Amino acid sequence: MPAETTVPPIQVVGLHKYFGDLEVLKGIDFQVNLREVVCVIGPSGSGKSTLLRCINRLEEPTAGKIYIEGDDITDIDADVDKLRTKIGMVFQRFNLFPHLTVMKNLTIAQERVLKRSSDEAQDVAMRMLERVGLLEKAEEFPIRLSGGQQQRVAIARSLCMNPDMMLFDEPTSALDPELVGEVLDVMRKLAEEGMTMMVVTHEMGFARQVGDRVTFIDGGVVVEENAPEELLLNPQQERTRRFLEAVQHY
Repeated sequence: MPAETTVPPIQVVGLHKYFGDLEVLKGIDFQVNLREVVCVIGPSGSGKSTLLRCINRLEEPTAGKIYIEGDDITDIDADVDKLRTKIGMVFQRFNLFPHLTVMKNLTIAQERVLKRSSDEAQDVAMRMLERVGLLEKAEEFPIRLSGGQQQRVAIARSLCMNPDMMLFDEPTSALDPELVGEVLDVMRKLAEEGMTMMVVTHEMGFARQVGDRVTFIDGGVVVEENAPEELLLNPQQERTRRFLEAVQHY
């Protein structure tokens, strides 16, 4: 865990993002505080995933500022690769290398980016696999794993880089319903351990139980944010109420 600080791990100021003539993010102001779990909800196409991808510069912001532990990752002189090492990212589709074993998937970035020795990288990988309950799968290839197991490997891979914060982009939406729980359990444990987390999700139960704050985004703007019980059970905005009535998952 990073040292205590008053600087939020993630701070977004006036963020705009265009794809051609389409404005997807329309002046977003947003932050995640230390050891906080913020769940971001909203309809498809609302800008949730684009916001997440802008935070670690997988998408290039059109305007605005994004600060990672006080450093502006959008600055032209920013060391983006160095700042990215602070941010773990877990994608909807796992993004594992299919031709590499689980162990190789977990060690390749450690060796190339963090310059760890092979032995050290493998030691870290084994500890992280144990953490997500998949120690026995170290020499398997991804194709031999279930979707839930692949996503847990993806989480372990991110943890191997010793990030200060984790971004999750709809990590359970590609999974069969019976596999969702095993991934959410790993995320729940991370939250209990104090990991700073930003989670784009459709899992309203998880948001309610684990989130410290829920942010509802629609049309590229933050419509409403509040504590989970308040936003999910007593939304103040009509647009939020309509969305929650439609999903009916919580």
